[in-house]
Amino acid sequence: MLLVILIIIALLAGFITFNASKNMKVMNRTLDSGMDTISRYATVTPVDAGDFSQIKIYGLMKFNVSQYEIKDLGNLSVMTVNMGFMQMVSYVITPYEKNMPLLSMDFMYIMGKRKAYAEFYDLVPDKTTPEYAGVIDAMKEFESKYSSLEDISTEPAWYDDLMTVVLHKAGKRADDEKIEEMFCDAISIYMDQANSLEKLTPEAQAEKLALTQEYSDNLISKGGVSTDVFKKALGEEKTKEFFDKVFFGTESRK
Repeated sequence: MLLVILIIIALLAGFITFNASKNMKVMNRTLDSGMDTISRYATVTPVDAGDFSQIKIYGLMKFNVSQYEIKDLGNLSVMTVNMGFMQMVSYVITPYEKNMPLLSMDFMYIMGKRKAYAEFYDLVPDKTTPEYAGVIDAMKEFESKYSSLEDISTEPAWYDDLMTVVLHKAGKRADDEKIEEMFCDAISIYMDQANSLEKLTPEAQAEKLALTQEYSDNLISKGGVSTDVFKKALGEEKTKEFFDKVFFGTESRK
């Protein structure tokens, strides 16, 4: 009986490892395509994430973190993690120099299943200006392009009202090319809109920074799905330091 159990465990471990390897290749390919896409629109310069370059949580999850400066726009943070049964890439563009929404994407590869989140946060002083309305219209066109992918319902959160456009999609391994296309399309449409806008004045940039800092601080105080994981593992103070220095990059803008 014990031998049978050990064989089952070994087979299960092998199955998980095999799927993890396949998913890592797909995830890394998707991320590489996304980085190639953004590099066509702007100069993207690596920034040293310091002690946050690798974050270990519960001794099991190891997040590899990269930070970049997007010329004439703002901060880019990229996180990848391989948990065996699940692989995930997180990609966040935080704009400071253009009147753009914050773009947060989480793409998850769970064995043969897929989850693709693209969220646009309206961290702007006025959502009703014609300029910003044009940006949102472009994001809505992007949203409709992927209406064929299954929608995922999520739990209500305090930050829902900050999003005019949000995509929570599900797929399978057969949808990998479509999901990679969605990842790159989000970046392409976003950067195309950003490049069409004039740079904000120093006063407007300061106002945008304040709104972004408020959102980041509220994530710490009010919580969020990913934020709560970091807070439990790192503590509130360290999580805030990570958010300010790397994830949103507010500290370097002050």
